[in-house]
Amino acid sequence: MNWIDNVLNGHTTALKMQSGRAEVLAGNVANSDTPGFKARDIDFKTEFERRLSGSTSGLNITNSKHLGMDTSMNSQILYRVPQSFKENGNTVEGEAEQAAFTKNAIQYQASIQFLSSKIRGMKLALKGE
Repeated sequence: MNWIDNVLNGHTTALKMQSGRAEVLAGNVANSDTPGFKARDIDFKTEFERRLSGSTSGLNITNSKHLGMDTSMNSQILYRVPQSFKENGNTVEGEAEQAAFTKNAIQYQASIQFLSSKIRGMKLALKGE
C-alpha cells in the first residue's frame, strides 16, 4: 500500500460499505409488502474493523492457484429481528428501515466530507502551502 492509500483507506472503505448498506436497506423498504421477505442489514462496526485489519474471514490463499474469495457486502448480511411479526412472514418494519436508511445517508455524507477534507489537506501539503 502506498502512503495515499494509508491516508484514505478508512474513509474509502467506509464509503464503499455505506453505499452497499444503502442498497440493502433500500431493498428492505422496496420489499416491505412482499410475503415472507426477511429484513436484512450488516453489522457495520464489525465488518468495518474486519476490512481495515485485512482479515479475510479466516480463509487464507496458500497457493497461487487457489481462487480468491468474494469479499463483497453480500457475504456479511445478517437478518434483522423485528419487534413485531406480520401474518405474511415479512419482517420489514417501515419506520425502523427509514430511520436506518436516514442514519446511513448521514454517515455517508460525513464520510464524503472527511474524505474531501483529507484530499484538500494533501493538496495543500503537496503545494507546500
